Amino acid sequence: MRRFEIDGEVFEVVARPGHPGVYDYNWTSGRNPQYGFTSARSDRSSSTTAEHEEAIRGFLAEIDPETGYLAD
Repeated sequence: MRRFEIDGEVFEVVARPGHPGVYDYNWTSGRNPQYGFTSARSDRSSSTTAEHEEAIRGFLAEIDPETGYLAD
């Protein structure tokens, strides 16, 4: 498990055992418990720190500030 703080938000990132290149991102500072997202690399390689940060920023950019969920 790795912890990232991006733009004041905290995420725990866990690589899925037995599934190379698949990561679950748990948004621990978000208003909705256990909310987050999953990413998967088609080449099954490990993501870099910069790639994790980019994925988190992309997710946060899609969040509706009123609901704390992905915008429609």
